[in-house]
Parts: sequence; C-alpha cells; structure tokens
Amino acid sequence: MCGIVGLFIKDKALEPRLGELTAGMLATMCERGPDSAGFAIYGAPEAGKGKVTLQSPTPDVDFKGLAKAIESAIGSKVTLDVKSTHAVLTCDEGKIEAARSAIREQFPNVRLMGRGEAIEIYKEVGYPTEVAKQFDLAKMTGTHAIGHTRMATESAVTTLGAHPFSTGPDQCLVHNGSLSNHNNLRRELKHDGMTFETANDSEVAAAYLTWRMNQGLNLGQALEKSLEDLDGFFTFVVGTKNGFGVVRDPIACKPAVLAETDQYVAFGSEYRALAGLPGIENAKIWEPEPATVYFWER
Repeated sequence: MCGIVGLFIKDKALEPRLGELTAGMLATMCERGPDSAGFAIYGAPEAGKGKVTLQSPTPDVDFKGLAKAIESAIGSKVTLDVKSTHAVLTCDEGKIEAARSAIREQFPNVRLMGRGEAIEIYKEVGYPTEVAKQFDLAKMTGTHAIGHTRMATESAVTTLGAHPFSTGPDQCLVHNGSLSNHNNLRRELKHDGMTFETANDSEVAAAYLTWRMNQGLNLGQALEKSLEDLDGFFTFVVGTKNGFGVVRDPIACKPAVLAETDQYVAFGSEYRALAGLPGIENAKIWEPEPATVYFWER
C-alpha cells in the first residue's frame, strides 16, 4: 500500500502555490506510506540550460567543491543549489551528459536522481511530512508535481528505492502496486540499452515508458502500450516536461480518484488528498476507469 498525489496546473495564476498545495496533498497520504517519500517538481525551464538533481548521504563532503570540479571537467560554467541531502546542478543544456559522466567518475557516492530542463526530484527515507519540510516543498513553484508516500513490500527501504523514479529527461513515474513480469522486462530493456539503479519493479515501469517514448511515442501512447506489456496490479502517475498521465491496470484494485477544474487536474489515491484544493467543491470528480489512459499536455 502506497499513496500517490499529482497536480497539473492549467491556470498560471496558481503556479506559485504548486508546492504548497502538493505538500498538503502529500500530508494526507502519510499512513499509506510512512517509510519514505518523494516528489518531482516541474518548474519553468531556463533557456539553453539543463539541470541534474543529485543526492548524497554525506552532502557536506560530496557537494563541497563539486561545482568547480565539474566546471573543469566539462569546460563550462555550472551552478549548484544545495537543499539538504540533494542539490540541483545547472549547466548549458548541451553539457548535461558530460556533466553526468563527470559526476559518476569523480563523485561515486553521489546519486543522480533526474535530469532535464524542468524537472527536480527530491526523495528520502522518513515520514512524508518531514521529507516535505526537509526540502521546503511548500515554497516551490511550477507547472506540475507528482508525489509518493511509500510502504515498502518487495524491496529495501532506501533513498534510491523511494519514488519517483526517473529514467529519461524530464520524465518520472510513481507507482502503487506490484508488477509480476518486471524481471523479464528488465532483461529485455537492458538488452536495448536501458540502465537500472535498483531492483525495484517501479523503476522497470519508468524505464519501459522511457523506452517507448524513445521510439517516438508520446506519453499517452506509451501508457496505452503499457497495458499490453505490463502484468500485475498498478496505478501509475507519470510526468513529462509538458504532460501528466494516469493509468490503472485492467483489474484496478488500487484506489484512485481524479478531479478537474478550469485551474488544475489533480490525482489522489484517496479523495481526502484532494479535499483541500481550491474550488474542489465545483470540480468534476471521478474514479479512473480500469485499463484507461488519462493524459493532459500543455
């Protein structure tokens, strides 16, 4: 049992409240997943720039001097914004892969959480409200966000095992459920060049969608394909730079609710996650149908 929340802003006037609203939604899901939590925030891209979210178990050691070392390695200016155990490294968009390679080589204890133009990912072991406070989620702004509270059932309680999982630029996935064919699928995806950081089945789902989108599919089409290729019980909420998608397996035993107004689309594992949103009393509210893709894109 895990808790999922998601908020896709349609009205720019609400973007300054994205973090505040997401933090409130996440707080309602604590007992569904008390061991760890995480969230992805999509902010306004900076022209010509890309960013990488990093995590370290010893940030005072690993983040000291990291920016200068990476600048030297890639021959380009970088900035590093440290938030507790995480940091966001920003550099020229064309230097992102070089920066990632240099970090792996020179800072082996630093974990790469996500990359892209808009996405930042924060996740840690701990009670969800404390994780949100640790990274000042309530103060963040942006266009859309996805959050997760985890109750581990099939893998260890670790930072890397927490959600969201990001396996492609500006892509992330959170998952409630369990996949039965993830081992076979992992082998097939590795054969096609995908890499994995954990043994978590949810990371396989994220990599599968990245693999499909690398073939030219959009998020909605990739989610449709997932219904053919993934076995098990699942509810996925997925983010891309411009998109937000939801899908449940054909049996749909995991709880889910969607709400939509002129200002936003919101997802929660339970209605109480949505109850504090502005204008919720006038929202269209429904339970997502089994084996049906719901997809919004700006």
